Amino acid sequence: MKNTPIDIGSFVDTLPLMPPWISSGRAETLEDAAFLSGAALSVLHLVVTQDDVPHALLRDRLALWAAEACVVHTGRPERAADLRDAVHLLRPGDQPGPAGAIYQMWRQAVVQPLSGRGLHKALPEWSIHDIASWLDAGRGRAVSQAASVLETVLQEAPRAEAEAMILADAALARALGWGRMVPLLAAGLTPRDLHQTGDDLRLACHRTIVASATDTVRRAAETTRRAHRLKAIVPKLRARGAGAAVDMFLTRDAVAPAALPLPDRAARRLCDRLVDLGVVRELTGRDTFRLYGV
Repeated sequence: MKNTPIDIGSFVDTLPLMPPWISSGRAETLEDAAFLSGAALSVLHLVVTQDDVPHALLRDRLALWAAEACVVHTGRPERAADLRDAVHLLRPGDQPGPAGAIYQMWRQAVVQPLSGRGLHKALPEWSIHDIASWLDAGRGRAVSQAASVLETVLQEAPRAEAEAMILADAALARALGWGRMVPLLAAGLTPRDLHQTGDDLRLACHRTIVASATDTVRRAAETTRRAHRLKAIVPKLRARGAGAAVDMFLTRDAVAPAALPLPDRAARRLCDRLVDLGVVRELTGRDTFRLYGV
């Protein structure tokens, strides 16, 4: 089937781009790094507050990359494709395993309000009081607050690296006035970085923010373009429930046909149709147990 050209307008052109001088700069001092990370976050803030961006989808996709980085830190072999399988192919009542549990934790964290009570839903083994106390541990500007939270949590719970980075990203987002967390730190901080303290840890966080914010701005433009292409073909879909199915694709990194609000055969036909139209990708390369995403 020939793909039908879809005019998605000029909305992507309105999204800000990261100036090359920010991402190409090499900060040797804490002051230089803070300046570059502040500039990068200013650009990212414009993206985070842009209505055209499919924020839920972007955050869910970033949660996957953050979870993958955390799994790598533990020395486990699972990567993004394995994490998708571990979570999206779960049967009712099954448990995802250690790597899948990290992914579920990140997915839950990016949809929660930035409060102790909200993040307790992502981190149920920790008390609301402890989470709220750690979120308030930061001092100074946004990245310094995040670094302080990260250092405080790891001092009290040295093996809780994923949880510490979730709380650090939450503190960063709250300091910037964002409604939800945007995973930035986990994808760039190394195990060595996580053993740093004080200015050394702050320097590592500033450098990570520059790289992660640059990557997130790029991903936001790509994700927004793909999402608007998918929205544009909704009038072409005749299957009952297709609109609700499209809404799921617009909020999730990956979707199994069985999760769609359609009978099994209709769900598979819809997925194949969306792939033929070039607005959804099959993510696994398999003939069975397939997953699809924008």
